[in-house]
Amino acid sequence: MSNIQYAQFSNTAIMFAALVYSLALLAHIAEWAFHKAPRPEIATVKVGATGVEADPRNSLISYREDFAGRLGVALTVIAFALNTVGMVTRGLAADRVPWGNMYEFTITGCVATVATYLVLLRFQPIRWLGLAVTGLIVVLLMVAVLLLDVPAGPLVPALHSYWLYIHVTAAMLATGAFTVGALASCLYLYRSRAEARDAGNRGLAARLPAGEVIDALAYRVHAFGFPVWTFAALIAGPIWAGYAWGRYWGWDPKEVWAFITWVAYAAYLHARATAGWRGRRAAILALVGFAALLFNFVGINLWGGGLHSYAGK
Repeated sequence: MSNIQYAQFSNTAIMFAALVYSLALLAHIAEWAFHKAPRPEIATVKVGATGVEADPRNSLISYREDFAGRLGVALTVIAFALNTVGMVTRGLAADRVPWGNMYEFTITGCVATVATYLVLLRFQPIRWLGLAVTGLIVVLLMVAVLLLDVPAGPLVPALHSYWLYIHVTAAMLATGAFTVGALASCLYLYRSRAEARDAGNRGLAARLPAGEVIDALAYRVHAFGFPVWTFAALIAGPIWAGYAWGRYWGWDPKEVWAFITWVAYAAYLHARATAGWRGRRAAILALVGFAALLFNFVGINLWGGGLHSYAGK
């Protein structure tokens, strides 16, 4: 295949990935809709010749919810595969790794976020997070396709280093973890507010696990992402800068905001470990770190300038 054909294939794969993610989102919406507390007249048992039997209408509700959830996960896996294919073929179209501009960073960040979710789902029952993950990914891919897409092109000279693979791979892994952690923190704030109002078993809050469970998940994900971000931003990044520009740290806007992001997440983990922060205060601090991460990715790329200005193209 030629570079042009790879580029066309990549665009098609990303568009189909967005479509399948949308179907996964609809499936998870159906899952939440089917998750209803049994009515008293349904939550009954009957005694038959074989003993006590549950009313089959309860099983029907559970089956619909489980089927919709499983369908949502299956569609997410298919969309993830398409997203990954689109990312890889984008790199083949440009004869380089697909991390040269905001469009490529976005589609790669989507891959990292969904990969984090699917890996966690393999070991923990966190299907309740699927609605938030697929919803965010649909928005990000739509923004990437409609607003950020640019023709595949060569890298600027500063990027020609194997440290590109190390630095950006680590940064994307951390970003995926921080994104899942931010979604969990948002859901925790919603759930905890409902619990405080004694409404935890009603409405949308009833679809979520207990606040403590969500808070613990957010902490574990952030605890994984933080050392990876530390390596990416404070070790691999400066080493790469030393090779590319002859200095390890120059207070470039993106370097500054990468450090601010690191400080925010360090404060989050430090507060939990030493001050015993849990729940609402910790979730808000985690979201402050995620806001800094987003500004580092969007704001600095578009308006910050500096030596990293190529990332906004």
